[in-house]
Amino acid sequence: MSANTRSSQLKKLPDELLSNLSLRFRLFKRKYSNPTSYKRLFVRIVMYLLVMGLAFVFAYPFLYMLVTSLMSNSDLNSSSVNWLPTEFKFENFTLASNLINGKQAVKLTFREFIDKSLANGEELSTFKLFTQWVNNNIGNKKYIVNSAFVTVFATFGHVIACSFIGYGFARYRFPLKKVLFALVILAFIVPTQTIIIPSYLMYSNVKLNGASLINTYVPLILPTFFGFGLRGALYIFLFRQFYMTVPRSLEEAARIDGCGFMKTYWKIVFPLAKATLVVAIVLSIVWHWNDSYEPSIYVNSPSKQFLPPRINAIITAANALPEQQQELMRQLGLEDGEDTLNDAVVMAGATIISAPVLIFFAFAQSQFMQGIERSGITGE
Repeated sequence: MSANTRSSQLKKLPDELLSNLSLRFRLFKRKYSNPTSYKRLFVRIVMYLLVMGLAFVFAYPFLYMLVTSLMSNSDLNSSSVNWLPTEFKFENFTLASNLINGKQAVKLTFREFIDKSLANGEELSTFKLFTQWVNNNIGNKKYIVNSAFVTVFATFGHVIACSFIGYGFARYRFPLKKVLFALVILAFIVPTQTIIIPSYLMYSNVKLNGASLINTYVPLILPTFFGFGLRGALYIFLFRQFYMTVPRSLEEAARIDGCGFMKTYWKIVFPLAKATLVVAIVLSIVWHWNDSYEPSIYVNSPSKQFLPPRINAIITAANALPEQQQELMRQLGLEDGEDTLNDAVVMAGATIISAPVLIFFAFAQSQFMQGIERSGITGE
């Protein structure tokens, strides 16, 4: 292509752009040329403005958390800085991570750690010494692993058990069916706090290898495999609502082909509940990850704690006395100066803790909204 040809085509671009804009304006004018159309346009504009306002209301806490986490100490104390920091201080995330870990500034080799333990008169096995050394040097990976472990297994238990129970309520007749389903709804309405004492006594009296189930993850995971646990009744209701919309002819055809009850459910009916399955998985992951009430009751060991409650360590450090903050910063290996324990560090810790569920929801958002529309929550 010659230079003259390219220049002539470039000259035609503004003319084509103007003609397209003129055509779009004429179509817009023709579409809204009567009073009814103007009314429809006005309603649409108002709806868009309302949706944008509601979106900002829900997004504001996350925007505030992210912007504040990147502010320096001078930005926090300046009345002229609201949304855009003068400098992006990513060191707040490092400081928040160290506070979550409880990590010390000085890291010892395994040999140095053993020598220090022997000098203090501690007589521990090599395995226990190695475990303590790992906990002292690795940091908050143990909290992330603990949270992920309970969240994944509890979500798996809820999906398997609640879908199966919901299928039974949707398809089969048995004695006291309505009464049992009313108890399921009641279990969703009754707060966890009202039954936490009898639950705690039950798990403390049950022995496993001579030890009670308290200070283990069993009270958090085991109930989910029976359709109970955190919001289990809601998942049963969701699956029941979906299974009631599945045509019975699919199951009858499967039985004619020789499928039994379990094969019909597992091969035919359960795969159809993909949308409801995504809703249950997303809600279960978010609620189990953010739950701090039941773990604080059943789990006491520091090494078994979860990531979300560690935000309290950052808040305590930020509200400590100046002398205590200086000592803590010295332990973290920070020099005096701009690195201080303030609201920016608290927001950075909140961002670190909420990031996994936010990332997961970002990827599962479209499937989650489809599941909401098909699972009966909208009343259809």
